[in-house]
Amino acid sequence: MASKDHEKAVCVLDASTYVGFWVVKKLLLKGYMVHAALQNSGDEVVMKKIVELEKTEERLTAFTVDVLDYHSVLEALKGCCAMFCCLDIADGYDEKDVDYEVRGAINVVEACAQTDTIEKIVFSSSLTAAIWRENICSQKDVDERTWSDQEFCREKKLWYALAKTLSEKAAWALAMDRMLNMVSVNAGLVLGPGVVQLNPRVTMAYLQGTAQMYENGVLAFVDVNFLADVHIRAFEDKSTTGRYLCFNQIVNTEEEAVKLAESLSPLISLPPRYKFQEGEVEEYAERLRNNKLNKLVEGTAACC
Repeated sequence: MASKDHEKAVCVLDASTYVGFWVVKKLLLKGYMVHAALQNSGDEVVMKKIVELEKTEERLTAFTVDVLDYHSVLEALKGCCAMFCCLDIADGYDEKDVDYEVRGAINVVEACAQTDTIEKIVFSSSLTAAIWRENICSQKDVDERTWSDQEFCREKKLWYALAKTLSEKAAWALAMDRMLNMVSVNAGLVLGPGVVQLNPRVTMAYLQGTAQMYENGVLAFVDVNFLADVHIRAFEDKSTTGRYLCFNQIVNTEEEAVKLAESLSPLISLPPRYKFQEGEVEEYAERLRNNKLNKLVEGTAACC
């Protein structure tokens, strides 16, 4: 039997993204009624899966939206108690896409502010919104308080990282102004079934600057199945607040780097790790912190 909370509808936008689709599947398995909001620019394969699933799953309703069209977002939100905002640009990222994603995030949050039923926004962000700055190695800890430097991202043409940083900051600013209950999940590189085929350009966009991430101990990945569970836990747990860095493993050795490259073949080929003095590796290995997430998922899953 579904609980009273599960009898409420929740919205996932964009449900055609790799992460969004997994969140939809997990929500349905838990008994939620789901509004799957799909952009016309989304992944065609995933969109077809959603449309086919809608035919057999009575708790799923698909909506076509344009994140720049405020009214279409409002339509998808009707009757929903939560918004899972999972924005990604399927064709990859360049400079012009940064503004598009920021404007989309603002529209989604503003639509939530105008919807009386919304209890919480779970904003799907990225670890790349926290790790990038000049001299990464000078940062002892990278955690929920850390933000990527916008000018550094522009200078290095890290458009994915810039889009995630600016869109998350814009969402936070508006959510606080509108007094909305919001949490963000800042995911590492997302891995999972069919990711190379279903999410190639977004994956490659995340991996801009891979060598620098690897060298400085901030290259981390997360399984999409676990990530989707974290999104739902972040909604269901009334104590959640702020940002949550979400990753399963930090890539710290050449062996781990080779395994990651093999899992993403033929998209990437990671270089061998530079040789560091003994002791430095341990320092880099411990730079990323997600203690806050560990407390959230304690007793349900392990996250290193």
